[in-house]
Amino acid sequence: MASQLRRGVVGPCILALLESGPHYGLEIVERLNEAGQLLTSQGTLYPLLNRLSDADLVRSSWVVSDEERPRRYYTLSSSGADELNAFRSEWESFSGAVTRLMSIPKPATEEGVLP
Repeated sequence: MASQLRRGVVGPCILALLESGPHYGLEIVERLNEAGQLLTSQGTLYPLLNRLSDADLVRSSWVVSDEERPRRYYTLSSSGADELNAFRSEWESFSGAVTRLMSIPKPATEEGVLP
């Protein structure tokens, strides 16, 4: 069940990370791991970034430096910012509904289960 929840929110979480500025792939992996349980494996990130790019929600560019190997940086597009704002609005309502349902008291039966 956790993997289904992750699948639905990891894209918007990436958009939220990119809202603060450009990040390269490994940075995104590290930030998602720091947040906890958002990424099952590093290998799932790049296909998701490609889908976000194909949907014009993120843009990417290669940065070449003398001190480091070339890195592909991802930035939030204006469409991505719009999508993120829409998700935030929906998330408040959705997560509130889930929280309310999860907070319903259990029935007062011997085993906590209705017959």
